[in-house]
Amino acid sequence: MKTVFTDAFIKNIKQSGRYTDAATTGLNLNVKGKGGGYWVFRYLFGGKRLDLSLGAYPSISLKEARKRAITLRSELLQGSKPKAYWRAETASKELNQPLFKDYAKECIEAKKAEWQNSKHIDQWFNTIDTYANPIIGKKFIDEIDTQDILDILTPIWYKKTETASRLRGRIEWILASATTRKLRSGLNPATWKGHLETILPKPTRITPVKHHPALPYKEIPIFLNILREKDGVAALALEFLILNANRSGEVLNGLSSEISEDGLWVIPAGRMKAKREHRIPLGKRSSEILAIAKSLDPNSKYLFSRDGEPLSNMAMAMMLRKINPEITVHGFRSCFRDWVSEETTHSPEVAEKALAHAVANQVEAAYRRGDLLEHRKRLMKDWEDYCLTGSWGNVIQLEAERKAA
Repeated sequence: MKTVFTDAFIKNIKQSGRYTDAATTGLNLNVKGKGGGYWVFRYLFGGKRLDLSLGAYPSISLKEARKRAITLRSELLQGSKPKAYWRAETASKELNQPLFKDYAKECIEAKKAEWQNSKHIDQWFNTIDTYANPIIGKKFIDEIDTQDILDILTPIWYKKTETASRLRGRIEWILASATTRKLRSGLNPATWKGHLETILPKPTRITPVKHHPALPYKEIPIFLNILREKDGVAALALEFLILNANRSGEVLNGLSSEISEDGLWVIPAGRMKAKREHRIPLGKRSSEILAIAKSLDPNSKYLFSRDGEPLSNMAMAMMLRKINPEITVHGFRSCFRDWVSEETTHSPEVAEKALAHAVANQVEAAYRRGDLLEHRKRLMKDWEDYCLTGSWGNVIQLEAERKAA
């Protein structure tokens, strides 16, 4: 069958057989089955019809196959018998150029030391293996172009928008690393700004940003009453997290050595998302929780553990599902922030410090060098009082309001 080859035509071939490119003399694609085959340059030399393999499809693209066929045709017209010149080029290239799958793995391995969350590391490896490597894994790092990136992203851009958007960023970072190491040059084909944004719709226009579902702050006292009826260290860890507005990783990896005698929990910069040391003034109930957790596993170095091992990433989430499967552990930070804004006169700056949020504005950050510890002591005491009793400071919540909450 003779027709002008296009990428779409080749991808949609369903029957085995030999197909001839009408646009490139001598170029054939022998199809073994859907999605596979090999390129052949067919020519006459010395009165004989001969075939020269150009490589397997899809490892060798239509563009590359045409390039090879045109070069061979030029040799033939000069009276020379065509030779597979690219084999020598490929052998030389393999000595200097890594394949994408190998380079991506190397990059992630080198970078993962700065990520505390093992789930985050797994997501990097899994998304690259699942979506990128089947298409570009066996391509040299300097051969990857925009069409390759579109082939990876387009099938999942509408169905799994968040995953696709994160994958794009990861590929962009890997290719940028290769450029820095002078393994490739030119435009990064995974770049969004001014490049892919002109082709693909914005992720936020397809799928709105979803925030972590949070419990209304007025329901916190009732929720904690239910939680305290649950046995086990996971329940203690979850209550501790709520009282101190922590992220899960801060609590799960917390160490007894980080607690000072005056009730201050100092989390080192290496374990914080913003990479800055975070001091947390612990309230009375938080100290009680730590004492109970210590009695359950006295020889452990962790704040919350079983047989000396820290709780799994899912421990608190599973406990939460037993009480209210509609909300998330991370949502309690939003609950705390809403309470500060809606019910108190504590400043937003103090609340942001309590949440250990990084200041995006560099000029503003330069002036915010203190951690407002004394202010946060008062804030966190009010929050603990509210969580346990429904009232704080000089404010008392009326019984009618509590029933209506």
